[in-house]
Amino acid sequence: MERPCIFINSAMSADGKISTKRRKQVRISGSVDFDRMDELRATSDAVMVGIGTVLADDPSLTVKSKERRAKRKDNGYEENPIRVVVDSKARTPIDADIFKKGEGTRVIAVSRSAPDEKVKALDDIAVVIVAGEDRVNLPELVIQLKKMGVNRLMVEGGAGLNFGMLLSGLVDEIYSFVGNLIIGGVSSPTLVDGAGFGEDETIELELVSCERMDKGVLLKWHVNTAHAFD
Repeated sequence: MERPCIFINSAMSADGKISTKRRKQVRISGSVDFDRMDELRATSDAVMVGIGTVLADDPSLTVKSKERRAKRKDNGYEENPIRVVVDSKARTPIDADIFKKGEGTRVIAVSRSAPDEKVKALDDIAVVIVAGEDRVNLPELVIQLKKMGVNRLMVEGGAGLNFGMLLSGLVDEIYSFVGNLIIGGVSSPTLVDGAGFGEDETIELELVSCERMDKGVLLKWHVNTAHAFD
């Protein structure tokens, strides 16, 4: 396989929303799910988000558990997985938390249409991968990540990136925690947004497991349309 094993992990409300109408984070899951997510990060080679998530939430994407960071070091890895931002126009702020918190490699994926001066500024503090013309070519990007030693890639959103990854047939599994709240709002992002799929394009999932967790439920899905780029 020329690309990593790729999975999406997300928490959503009972009505499928991942944040509010103002695209602000709201606590959906509890401590048990946060710990599960931290374990997923700690056992992944890279964690990927879209630029929208960086601009809205400014996540550090670090492993929170001291013990898990130490275990990674003991096994010969950096404390944190490679942190990847899909950022077609090179809009990632140079003072974003991914650059300020935690050791480890940072990757910014841009398109060839990104302004040269912004790409140069990011190239001074991160590994910049250029893939695609106007937008980042996701299949090309994940192949480049594979060449960097990424065998297990965790995608943490947002909704547009999730759509792009699924549209490209790049997702093998989805972990979705469904919380006990309603967010509502026609403009509130869902697990997967983007242009959407037509009637004959919908993606079939196979339910692997269903587990009560915190005050909600954790669903694990296998994506039947996933494929490798040979």
